[in-house]
Amino acid sequence: MGISVTPLTPVEQTALLTVYARALDSRGPRPILGDTWAESVVAAVDYDFAGLRVQTSVACQTALRAKMLDDRIRAFVASNPHAVVVDLGGGLDSGYYRVSPAPTVDWYTVDLAGISALRDQLLPPNGHSHTVVASVAEPDWAATIPANRPTMIVADGLFAFLTEPVIAGVFRSITEHFQSGELAFNDYGQFGPLSLAAFKYLPQKMFKDVGSQLGYVGFKDARHPLTWNPRMQLLEETSLAHQPEVELFPGALRIATRLTGLTKAGARKARILRYRF
Repeated sequence: MGISVTPLTPVEQTALLTVYARALDSRGPRPILGDTWAESVVAAVDYDFAGLRVQTSVACQTALRAKMLDDRIRAFVASNPHAVVVDLGGGLDSGYYRVSPAPTVDWYTVDLAGISALRDQLLPPNGHSHTVVASVAEPDWAATIPANRPTMIVADGLFAFLTEPVIAGVFRSITEHFQSGELAFNDYGQFGPLSLAAFKYLPQKMFKDVGSQLGYVGFKDARHPLTWNPRMQLLEETSLAHQPEVELFPGALRIATRLTGLTKAGARKARILRYRF
């Protein structure tokens, strides 16, 4: 019998979908992320992961966006060896162990109480990997995190579950607390009527679970977050569809992804955005 996830709230349970998608990637013959920690987490938890019916496309995209964020963290800590890394809504993410930064780097994973407790049960302790129990909707979520070191903040999948006022508050709180650094996160562009209908009516439990928690329809222009906090500067807008790792996708999915990336609207549907502050 594995560890129960019954205490988790519906929002916290979305972390199970993400970790399972990464585990599926690690099982493949040509993994994109190769997150063996995700496989260990799935094996230790008492949950019907197969019932999520995670599609191959979701597993591939989840793995690739995590790899893209990992790569940006690696570049940042290479240039800033005494950096702080902050993973917002990190859930069961094993990014610290994948990136394996130098011991001069401190890593903080910020999430709600239930999923944070589960994380501490499942992932090995490390003196430089810290769990912060907090809601990013609260203005003081960063209070216990060092403010005077170069800071790399990432959010993988979090912002889609927050309302625009809450996201804007996160953007403001970052520059109010931290002296300097970068913020990188995955983004889906703007959800249109067809996407919202898919979340609502498609039979897969995965879509129903995620769709019921969506908080914000998103934005097209990567400069829109600058209206929340003009102290942010857009550094990068990069589509998953344009990455070389797409060659590791199964044939039909690889072709479909490349075709999607030929248009601006398609490329926006899965992108990494990065800002300097």
